[in-house]
Amino acid sequence: MFTSSRHTLLYHTLLLVHILGAMTFFAGVVLAGLVLVRARHATMASGVASILSLARIGVLLVAIGALVAGAFGLLLVWVGHYGFGSGWVVAAIVTYVGVVVLGGLGGAIPKRARLLATELGPVEVSQQLRDLLWDTRSRLYNDVAFVLMLVLIYLMVFKP
Repeated sequence: MFTSSRHTLLYHTLLLVHILGAMTFFAGVVLAGLVLVRARHATMASGVASILSLARIGVLLVAIGALVAGAFGLLLVWVGHYGFGSGWVVAAIVTYVGVVVLGGLGGAIPKRARLLATELGPVEVSQQLRDLLWDTRSRLYNDVAFVLMLVLIYLMVFKP
């Protein structure tokens, strides 16, 4: 597969950066999810706002990780001669897009909850805020995105 040690070094360097990007992506998803779970149990709107403000760090990690993992993943396909038409590569790209899109959709409502909580200030959590925190559609998007992320990890590790 590889023609020289220089090519092998390039491949392994790209792989390392790709894995670091994927770990950053996953860490951001987990952080954002844990923050949202914690915010659902807060009693004061200002507490919800404070807790959900930490989700911004998760979103930043997701954005950086997704960009790095995606870009270096595509480079690995090219350098590793896997071929962009390989079944697992196509499945991985489609799954990656699904994770990013569904994660974005799932994160929009918690963002609205953070903005509402900030606006409400130091009062008890309103029903409107609680409804945003427990929104069924948002939870579904996030849950499906998380499952797709696990599928993506499987595809990357086993290349079926």
